[in-house]
Amino acid sequence: MEMGTGSRDKLVITGGWKLSGTTGVQGSKNATLPILGATILTGGECSLLGTPRITDVEVMLKILRLLGADVRTFRGELVVDTKGIGSCHIPPNLMREMRSTIFLMGPLLGRMRKVIISHPGGCAIGNRPIDLHLKALSAMGVEIRDDHGFIVGTAPRGLSGCDLHLDFPSVGATENVMMAAVLARGTTVLRNAAKEPEIVDLQNFLNNTGARIMGAGTDTIRIEGVDSLSGTKHTVIPDRIVAGTLLIAVALAGGKVRLEGIIVEHLEPVIAKLREVGSELTMGDDWVVVEGRRPIRAVESVRTLPYPGFPTDLQAPMMSLLSYAEGTSIITETIFDGRYHHVDELRRMGAQIKLDGRTAMMKGVERLSGTAVEATDLRAAAGLVIAGLAADGITVVEKIHHLDRGYERLEDTLRSLGAKVDRAKAA
Repeated sequence: MEMGTGSRDKLVITGGWKLSGTTGVQGSKNATLPILGATILTGGECSLLGTPRITDVEVMLKILRLLGADVRTFRGELVVDTKGIGSCHIPPNLMREMRSTIFLMGPLLGRMRKVIISHPGGCAIGNRPIDLHLKALSAMGVEIRDDHGFIVGTAPRGLSGCDLHLDFPSVGATENVMMAAVLARGTTVLRNAAKEPEIVDLQNFLNNTGARIMGAGTDTIRIEGVDSLSGTKHTVIPDRIVAGTLLIAVALAGGKVRLEGIIVEHLEPVIAKLREVGSELTMGDDWVVVEGRRPIRAVESVRTLPYPGFPTDLQAPMMSLLSYAEGTSIITETIFDGRYHHVDELRRMGAQIKLDGRTAMMKGVERLSGTAVEATDLRAAAGLVIAGLAADGITVVEKIHHLDRGYERLEDTLRSLGAKVDRAKAA
């Protein structure tokens, strides 16, 4: 599964080329990671189709191997056998690489009744406390303590189902509770749960292994504990963020692209905003055709919200698009407090953006100018790549190891559609 990309890679983008053709999208990063964690609960062999070749998945597989799992690929399937897992200690260096490792707490506590982790890392996109996770697990009978920089959770008598209400519909906390509850005694009812499609995919995977979960995709999820789970075969849903990124790229670069193998319902908030800016979109059940049109119209308000609202993961790409719009557009980031690191880099390219707390006001310009910019996180990297597609001259996006965390060789996909994008080693 190793991608072989380095932290010093960069993308060199020659702007001004329209996009055309047909492409698909990879499997969902945000669905694959919790499903990989959930394989721990089965103690058996699970075959997964559609898992993306990205570095976040590589990190998760390294963790599973270190815990004792057997991981291999066979005829295009990722096969994970967790029968041999005997450790509950996640190495600190891998925790720092990817915040998503926090939801390994649920499956490890469910199976091993113990977990030892350090505080998670990941992208620098603001404060993302894990209090919701710890509070919910404590209510299920987990004893949690800090031990010299590690979080130690133990449930010597096992976990017990209970009624829980999340203070915020956190995706990670929802997934952690679901995985902790499937082998718990009794029934767990989780209210104010996150509704993201990736949670529905996790429910489908777990139910295929023998779990009893109802309600994923609504704000109330009910989990009836069972004695054991078994291995299964599962196909991961397509990545709605990658799909949205490509739709926004075409809206900015111009041209006409057919995107296949997607779930259109997952993209409705993005499609609505692209129509507002003047793009033309037609669609079926599993495809969308997008045609970028000029002029790009300003949008009065883009407000990031939990699903089914506009996704925070597409805020940076959308900002790049609106930097070219005629008039003034406003974006409000409600999910993460540090997700505007890409603003300074867009300004280096000539974008006119003013920040006021969590609100960004953009006065569109006719064209940005290519220059050297630096990615600071996964979605910022995607936004800068998109900005470069329409910029004058050459844009060099440094530190694209951030991009590789969530996009499977995005430059190859864009190049197949006619973009001039090349990967190179940084000096």
